[in-house]
Amino acid sequence: MTLPAADTRVVYPAGELTARARVLHVEPLGDGRAAVLTDVTSVHPLDPAWPDQPADRAWFETAGGEKIPIVDAVVAATDGLALFVGDAVPVRKGTESWAFVVAHLVPEDAGIAEGDELTTAADEAFRDAVSAGHTACHLAALALNAAVAERWTKEPRRDSLGSPDFDSAANSRSTILEYGSLDRYRLNKSLRRAGFDAAGFLDALQGLDADVEARLAIWVGSAAPVRVECEGEGLTDRRTWVCELPEGTARIPCGGTHVRALGEFGGIRTGFSVGEEGGSTVVDMSTAVTMR
Repeated sequence: MTLPAADTRVVYPAGELTARARVLHVEPLGDGRAAVLTDVTSVHPLDPAWPDQPADRAWFETAGGEKIPIVDAVVAATDGLALFVGDAVPVRKGTESWAFVVAHLVPEDAGIAEGDELTTAADEAFRDAVSAGHTACHLAALALNAAVAERWTKEPRRDSLGSPDFDSAANSRSTILEYGSLDRYRLNKSLRRAGFDAAGFLDALQGLDADVEARLAIWVGSAAPVRVECEGEGLTDRRTWVCELPEGTARIPCGGTHVRALGEFGGIRTGFSVGEEGGSTVVDMSTAVTMR
């Protein structure tokens, strides 16, 4: 069995739902599933290094029309000698002499063999739902950055619109949902040392959703176009979410999928709640999207 020497070519950043693919490698995982590696895929995988967007709901389709369910899709890597799947990957993406691949997990008895020609297919309704949630997540992060911009006493890193990047500094977990998202922000000592007024932020939390939603309403009303810029077609090639907002061009590094324009949205609602995790105060921001 030969393992791939190059990253999987991915077409989902362009919004593609299907791709004609050749099977490069099939490896049983010992749990009733097998990992199927192809030269190209339209299936967005879960990336355990930052598991924000879930894997597509997907299947393989044979030339005869048979559908083989893909029960999961996850980032994997190989050094040419062994395949490491999901959390077992021992190196960072882009490590020299390693290939990073999409492992399509199928039932071990699916009957797929190396050299087979198959079509990868992703469910359109689920893709649309998580794409909307992912775009809303980025917009809400930018709106939150602007809303808390006056709470910094030191010069922080700034986002692409010029606001202090609270999201980048404090975000510890991001989860993309169908037509929504959930982000967790840790108000820990390192954030306070960086110059963020966490106490004042918490005091003003009650009215924060109105401030964030007002900005989001303006952006949604602009019907701004959205695109994903790709430096290459490989799984680990750099990709950037880009949105032409009224204030300027917003850019966020992102490996996920997105809507094509904010005109697809009817609106975005946000909510905030306070909790505790690992001895630090955390604030959760939720978003919920309505579509036109």
